Amino acid sequence: MVGDDIPNPIPPRGEAAINIVALLLLLMGLGVAGGGIWLAVLQGSGYYVAAGAGLLATGWLLMRRQPAALWVYALLFGASLVWSVWEAGLDWWPMAARLDVLFVFGLLLLTPWVTQRLVHDVPGQADPAPVSLRRDGGLALAMALVLFVVVAVLSWTRDPHEIIGQLPGAAGNATPALGGPEDVVPPGEWHAYGRTGYGQRYSPLGEITPANVDQLQVAWQIQTGDLRGRSGDPEETTDEVTPLKVGERLFLCTPHQSVIALDATTGAQLWRYDPKIQGKLALQHLTCRGLSYQPPRSEATPTVQAAATAPAEPASAPAPAAEPASASASSPASEPPPSPPAPPELATSGQAAQPVAADSGHATDHCPARLFMPTADGRLIALDPDTGAVCKDFGGGKGQINLWAHMPNLDPGSYYSTSPVVVTRKLLIVGGTVLDNLSTHEQSGVIRAFDIDTGALVWNWDSGNPDSTEPIAPGQTYTVNSPNSWSIASVDEALGMVYLPMGNQPPDQWGGRRSPAVENYSSSVVALDLATGKVRWRFQTVHHDLWDYDVPAQPTLFDLTVNGATVPALVQPTKQGELFVLDRRTGTPLLPVTETPAPQGAAQGDHSAPTQPRSALSFDPPPLSGRQMWGVTMFDQLACRIAFQRLRYEGRFTPPSVQGSLIYPGNFGTFNWGGIAVDPTRQAAFTTPTYLAFVSKLVPRPDDKALMVQDKGPPQGSLPALNENFGAPFAVKLSPFVSPIGIPCQAPPWGYVAGVDLRTGRIAWKHRNGTVRDLSPVPLPFRMGVPNLGGPVMTAGGVAFLSGTLDNYVRGYEIASGRELWRSRLPAGGQATPMTYTGADGRQYLLVVAGGHGSTGTKAGDSVIAYALPKR
Repeated sequence: MVGDDIPNPIPPRGEAAINIVALLLLLMGLGVAGGGIWLAVLQGSGYYVAAGAGLLATGWLLMRRQPAALWVYALLFGASLVWSVWEAGLDWWPMAARLDVLFVFGLLLLTPWVTQRLVHDVPGQADPAPVSLRRDGGLALAMALVLFVVVAVLSWTRDPHEIIGQLPGAAGNATPALGGPEDVVPPGEWHAYGRTGYGQRYSPLGEITPANVDQLQVAWQIQTGDLRGRSGDPEETTDEVTPLKVGERLFLCTPHQSVIALDATTGAQLWRYDPKIQGKLALQHLTCRGLSYQPPRSEATPTVQAAATAPAEPASAPAPAAEPASASASSPASEPPPSPPAPPELATSGQAAQPVAADSGHATDHCPARLFMPTADGRLIALDPDTGAVCKDFGGGKGQINLWAHMPNLDPGSYYSTSPVVVTRKLLIVGGTVLDNLSTHEQSGVIRAFDIDTGALVWNWDSGNPDSTEPIAPGQTYTVNSPNSWSIASVDEALGMVYLPMGNQPPDQWGGRRSPAVENYSSSVVALDLATGKVRWRFQTVHHDLWDYDVPAQPTLFDLTVNGATVPALVQPTKQGELFVLDRRTGTPLLPVTETPAPQGAAQGDHSAPTQPRSALSFDPPPLSGRQMWGVTMFDQLACRIAFQRLRYEGRFTPPSVQGSLIYPGNFGTFNWGGIAVDPTRQAAFTTPTYLAFVSKLVPRPDDKALMVQDKGPPQGSLPALNENFGAPFAVKLSPFVSPIGIPCQAPPWGYVAGVDLRTGRIAWKHRNGTVRDLSPVPLPFRMGVPNLGGPVMTAGGVAFLSGTLDNYVRGYEIASGRELWRSRLPAGGQATPMTYTGADGRQYLLVVAGGHGSTGTKAGDSVIAYALPKR
């Protein structure tokens, strides 16, 4: 019989176990204490110094077989629990990062191999340590561990980041204005990237509802055969296409620029077109977000006098924040001049011969309707939707127009339209992307309008030379390096305006030599007159942008009820998290916009704007602090805290610096090109805010040739040396703010879905969205809220769909509450905006493209998947 003063016999393995635990605690203590001292010197939290001391003391006492080790560790764990709750509240994931390792070692210390060994003789000690010390110390530690479990369970019952609520039902006077695009596009079709030129990503279909969405199943699935990884592909080779649905056909483009027509009900391929892209391109991105559709003339959008549809002014509108154009614009109802003749040869001097679409495949003399495909080698090709034949009646018999015409600094691949062009009754309006942060001698960001029948140039608006919109003279070139519009534009033909989301002049992070015109139009929403290209108004979302906060998403047009009156509105998502709601006639804010002070102290030769605009409807996250630093364990959390203290950070709009600045939200964007979806009947938006911090570090350049930031060596082939900023005084290193093991340094959630009442500017609900199943080394289904890239779609049935989260799922949500109702596993990343349509069998289909995204690292694929409810 064993008494209190007689120790139990200890198996030999217990000796090894206690030695291993003690050694690990000593090593941990050294690391945590050393890092803690560094953090304390940087004026960060002093907790880690104390925690390191506690770990060292525990390890040392274990080596000496002292029962006091249990008491010390119980005190350490209890104090750590109190500190964690004080810092993070009852927020499970931040708490877990602080206490997971300590909890595991607490359990180890309570195993018999450790506790029973503590009562044996210790060299130099006269009597064995009393069992009561071991027992009481173990009890104290056990109670601390149990208390942690209780607090953890309590934290699982609540989410401090969640907003629970309901969006309103349909507004009583939310009927679309007569002559709007909703009157032209049949309910079961999808004619533009956002379904119509308004960019709402809203479908009037209602067969799929919250009551039956969980019954969705795969109706058909195809593979396009277009996968990233070919020779010459840039890292950002991405499948971002939203297909069109016209009649009984689907039309889509692939990353390598093929165009495919499918039967909408069966997925059978009807035709395929290969534009035979020019080789050796200087590509930063290789993508195609979509095609553009020109209906036959009998189906084209009718002209409607603006006076007949323009609602009355609101009874009390907020003070204007938009800047009207200096030049007087024509009236809203003005029409473009008569169609010019077909364009002359557009070859740019010195350019390698472009392929000619009409010479390289099946062509037809006349196309009653057309598809327009922008290509990576700088062409815009017209195709017959019925056959895939090239339309020879476009572009002077070539079936294409050359977007390199009059463009400075020829470098094939460095300029093209990654987004679909805008189609109106008489015009094609074309923007394009230029290389980010390569040099100060890039192409122009000019916006051009071409005659939709012939391809002749009608007007050009160059933000570097904004007052001259008449077609450029022969032999002239557009302004070098002027701000561009690479995302999707919107159009209101009734008001006679096209709405452009504008980018920045490279380099993004240093603006010491920008001209007044560039400063005026960078990072702005610009409304141009359809007839003349003149600026009707502009609204700047960031002043003197140094953060790559270009306007990334399509402006969404809808009619908003303000003080009982109906106002034609525009909502503009931004990378920094604002949703600016504007009167689209004038650019006047419909929800208040205030100018808030911004940090100062830009790099040498530059300056910072004293204030920045902030909308009353904002997803701008709270500023980061050491408390928000995160990691899988206390060790990488400590590393993140040290990194945070070493960076310059004064909140949003901290200027880039040679020291290295923390940019939050980062240039990945709270919102990016996927934009938002707007239900015009509810006057509500389905949004997908994402939160990732980035580090921006300026690197002084000794000359205009040296490679300063190419960590992997010179780029291969014709690919550009990005972020070198040749011609500027600084190159730039850009990276996500992550721990040494690649985990975001800021605590989750990193991604949400959120519903917004646009009438009031109220966020009605917000839920963390997505799991880390496809982001962690082990496929863990933890619902932590992950980033999203790709837009949502809303339906009249009360269901929204999203496939862009960085786990491979498509999900369906109840619009009213934001509840996730259904999800389906995708074979690859779904970083594209889904769409919905009616098939020939009368069923409503949900269409998802799952091809992955090179920049986010999601799984590559080539799948197009259609879901539908079971046949009745």
